[in-house]
Amino acid sequence: MAFRLLQHRGADGVRSVIAATAEGVTFVNGVTSVRELAGRAIADGLTLAQAVETCGKRTGVDLAAEYAAGRLLAPIDHDDDAHVLLSGTGLTHLGSAEGRDQMHRQAAATTTKTDSMRMFLEGVDGGKPGAGEIGQQPEWFYKGDGSQLVAPGAPLTMPDFAKDGGEEPELAGIYLIGPDGTPFRLGLCLANEFSDHVTERHNYLWLAHSKLRQAALGPELLVGPPPSHFEGTSRIVRNGETLWEKPFLSGEDNMSHTIANLEAHHFKYGLFRRPGDIHIHFFGTATLSFSDAVQTAVGDVFEIEAAPFTLAVRNPLARAAQSPVIVRAL
Repeated sequence: MAFRLLQHRGADGVRSVIAATAEGVTFVNGVTSVRELAGRAIADGLTLAQAVETCGKRTGVDLAAEYAAGRLLAPIDHDDDAHVLLSGTGLTHLGSAEGRDQMHRQAAATTTKTDSMRMFLEGVDGGKPGAGEIGQQPEWFYKGDGSQLVAPGAPLTMPDFAKDGGEEPELAGIYLIGPDGTPFRLGLCLANEFSDHVTERHNYLWLAHSKLRQAALGPELLVGPPPSHFEGTSRIVRNGETLWEKPFLSGEDNMSHTIANLEAHHFKYGLFRRPGDIHIHFFGTATLSFSDAVQTAVGDVFEIEAAPFTLAVRNPLARAAQSPVIVRAL
């Protein structure tokens, strides 16, 4: 049965783990982070659900009140940000090629099939292989280390040189690499992957630049078999009023790749199987306000909601101050 894990920091600074199950919402005894709980589960050969039961639970929690008070943290983190890798895959959802293809056709001024459309169609043809098989590899990108992950409710800050700051409503897989190099999926989070679509539109080879941005996770880690169908809503609120709103779909029923195939192509690289590392891997989206010609502005608030998650991913947009870089020779 699926349940949710959250990380909490009290007014006294003490950290705790919260488990939200069918029986209720309670603190988990004896652990201060989801990473610690997962490490115990791996060491003892348990599932996360079994590890929670082994630890025991105490005291009920009002999640909405704790979220409003700013006491919920990102549902995964590490003491050393260098041991958290943010990455993702694009063109993975049915319909996800339309906006990208239009963007790149305008840039290339051609009616021939763009590389984006070719990659999308290859995923449709080969992204869902049979059990035990590896299918077509997806597009892959790097977003940064754990310092790029913002807390629930915190601003998503684009660099001073950014051309755009745009939302991407997605699911993200959360992984911990075990002592023997085995990747363990802890669960899924609702996420705002956040990118610079104007930079990408200029030249699709600048996709790598456009993805070096912050990202936000919702406070809940959904543990258990991932649902095959997610329905959610992505919106932008400006000055307290909804500027743009659109439904979005995710889950394997709405994707051109299986999650297993995306995982296989990420973790096939040995450098992504370093014991103790955490991976946050974004699975892509087909719904962007940028595709509807929306121009975001500093102060806009991104809101992303989808059941069975009960709390929204909600973050305002900010721009960093200029910080010139001088490279000095030694």
